[in-house]
Amino acid sequence: MRTHDLIERAGNIFQLNPQPDNFPDSSCILVIFGGTGDLTHRKLMPALYNLLCENQLPQNLAMVALGRRDITSDEYCYGVYESIIKFARFDMDETSWRKLRNKIYYKKLNITDSSDYETLKTFLDKLDQEHGTGGNRIYYLAVAPEFFDVITQKLYDNGMAENRGAWQRVVIEKPFGRDLPSAQKLNRVITGVFSERNTYRIDHYLGKEMLQNIMVIRFANMLFEPIWNNQFIDNIQITSCETIGVSSRGNYYDQAGALRDMVQNHMLQLLTLTAIEPPASLDTESIRDEKVKVLRSLEHYSPGDVFKNVVRGQYGPGYINNEPVPGYRQEENVSPTSGTETFVAFKACIHNFRWANVPFYIRTGKRVPVKSTEIIIQFKPLPQVLYARLFGQLNPNLLVIKIQPQEGVFFQFNAKKPGTENIIVPVQMDFCQNCRLDNNSPEAYERLLFDVIRGDSTLFARWDEVEYSWKFIDNIASAWKEHQPEFPNYAAGSTGPAAAQTLLERDGRHWLHTGEVIT
Repeated sequence: MRTHDLIERAGNIFQLNPQPDNFPDSSCILVIFGGTGDLTHRKLMPALYNLLCENQLPQNLAMVALGRRDITSDEYCYGVYESIIKFARFDMDETSWRKLRNKIYYKKLNITDSSDYETLKTFLDKLDQEHGTGGNRIYYLAVAPEFFDVITQKLYDNGMAENRGAWQRVVIEKPFGRDLPSAQKLNRVITGVFSERNTYRIDHYLGKEMLQNIMVIRFANMLFEPIWNNQFIDNIQITSCETIGVSSRGNYYDQAGALRDMVQNHMLQLLTLTAIEPPASLDTESIRDEKVKVLRSLEHYSPGDVFKNVVRGQYGPGYINNEPVPGYRQEENVSPTSGTETFVAFKACIHNFRWANVPFYIRTGKRVPVKSTEIIIQFKPLPQVLYARLFGQLNPNLLVIKIQPQEGVFFQFNAKKPGTENIIVPVQMDFCQNCRLDNNSPEAYERLLFDVIRGDSTLFARWDEVEYSWKFIDNIASAWKEHQPEFPNYAAGSTGPAAAQTLLERDGRHWLHTGEVIT
């Protein structure tokens, strides 16, 4: 493929199509299991409203929310209305709301009761006639992971996922399994009913605007792609940290921890998108193929090397914004003797020609001073032979891709300080796409729902991605089982355990962040 063709497609593939009805099979019924849950009210329904406001939903669309509560559709929609006012990025417009309201239905359903599925099937068949959806379905499983296989089997048993003359797709939230064996078991159940093509394993990080922009920044700029390798890059640091604790997620989080909750999916997705080779084309499978190649190239540490290259931590009591906060073991629904990690930092090595000897330092944690998700590419320093004598120490060039809360790109390079003295100082070019007051970037779930409706699975994890990521994670988790951690080992409001700093210091490096770079 010619270079300008690759650039053009890189620019187009991550843009919302302004005319979704050009896709002839986009008409469907969106069935949300867990329709009364937090995810539906905070993310899914506001996302659908935002898509409607931008004319991004197909005309023939209905939405059925399923839950355990015995309420009417009118009562349910009143709650949706309140959620949209609170969480949607567009102000409430009554005309737009009426259009959406006429597409929303609520049904009470017991997930384990086969007779409820029989009733649901009859109801969906009726909606097909009313909305012209032709039997197409999206089943969104916004429920606890232990119900994924139950729902899938019930849909199959009641003839609701036959994929004959119409399509049926399933959307599954993380976590997809707890380890490789459980993920394999779940995958056998799901792909026994829905094909891989119709299985959408969602990672909301892939819907974030700047994450989609990584490939465009890299492949659409001659400035970066020729030097995106071990000849010019010293190290890459990937950080995703937050100031909050586990809130009401204690029951889930105490079973998962940061390794499974963040590293297995979000952090490894950031890694693969940063490190992939240029794909043969920008179709869905070519991009996914390159991501899998990165995961296959990751070094799997021996048990001894795990403790040398992977750091885990758990926060104790401390202060966030000068306010006292409890330690993890004092959080709701968390064991007072919990050994679950809330912080992970590790050094990853990719064994291929492009990245040999370039360390990837990755960290994620809760209750740190600043919420930030960013990728920092630190280029190799220039030889100091001439410059150190004449101009002083040179700073390395840095490229920062800011994913959240700010979205943008930051580039640091060297220039002469104005004046008569020969002094070189670092200067910055900083682009922030969501800093302007009139900016209204789409939310992650908007893009992901839009793609599911269109049948575009580029931004969703393929099974072999999940499989290789679990192999990497299980290798670490297995080593951890043999040693009881000394928790808590960092205070809330600090930057994490001291061992995370040592992880880089022994290589003659330190953790970077945008605020530090700017100053």
